[in-house]
Amino acid sequence: MINTGQTFVKDSRGTALAELALVLPLLLLLIMGTLDFGKAFNEWIDETHLANEGARLAAVGYLADGCTSVANPNTCIAQQIQEEASIPELKNGRTLTPYAAAQGAARVCITYPTNPATTTHGLVGDPVQVTVATTYHWLNYLVRTIPFPATPIVGKATMRLERRATDTAAGATTCYPAT
Repeated sequence: MINTGQTFVKDSRGTALAELALVLPLLLLLIMGTLDFGKAFNEWIDETHLANEGARLAAVGYLADGCTSVANPNTCIAQQIQEEASIPELKNGRTLTPYAAAQGAARVCITYPTNPATTTHGLVGDPVQVTVATTYHWLNYLVRTIPFPATPIVGKATMRLERRATDTAAGATTCYPAT
């Protein structure tokens, strides 16, 4: 006689542990990926807010406190915007660690797109565009073991000039950091 109830219980004892061992890495990767996507989305939102603030400052011809570059105030605005980032990776970048790739600080660029109606740039009503960009490394805590691709994340804002831009600033693209 075969006692099927006893045999079944004894044979299935390690099944749950084996299933957990198979599913747990995928579940952890899914959870870490979700958290990482949220972090990337947060960086994009912060970049968009910074770009919006920079476009507003450039549109009104703001001269940042302590600005020594009166000839091109956009350099000071770009530097001020980059330093106002609330996320440390956008503000200072991240150094290379055994677990994460290096990431540069956010790059702020102020541009006066060409106005097709005129040949001059920086007139009242012309657009000024500010972009804040960085490269995001996905799942940077696993990058040494699994090489995930990096993605550029860009926040962009465009506003109309309320004051005429200085001649040295108009028509040029000013970026901070310069490289």
